Amino acid sequence: MKPPSTTLTAQELEIMKVVWRLEKATVRAVYEVLLDRRKIAYTTVMTMMKILEQKKYLSKTQDEKAYVYTPSVPRNQVIRGMVREFVDRVFNGAAEPLVAHLVEDRKLSEKDLREITRMIRANSEGSKK
Repeated sequence: MKPPSTTLTAQELEIMKVVWRLEKATVRAVYEVLLDRRKIAYTTVMTMMKILEQKKYLSKTQDEKAYVYTPSVPRNQVIRGMVREFVDRVFNGAAEPLVAHLVEDRKLSEKDLREITRMIRANSEGSKK
């Protein structure tokens, strides 16, 4: 049996981004942020946040009249898992074709390329120790 996906849906990720930014949030707070961007129902946000709680991405506490949600999983951990799953699924686990695709597609600026080069150098120096 295949393990559950670590990848969030687009809607789940959108909600998590809001909660990560706010650090703690009620359904109403997340709803208002999302409503500024697009039309969405309050009940949809509430349902999605309950699902994220069931999936252990959010935890909630009671605060006066409303539940307050906080992230249970750090942003970088979620992104790392989603990228790893994407690379496994699309590139059979090899990261080089992903980077080659980005470079060839000109999606990386000169600044991006310099930063990637710096990170590669720092990583290879760190692994020599």
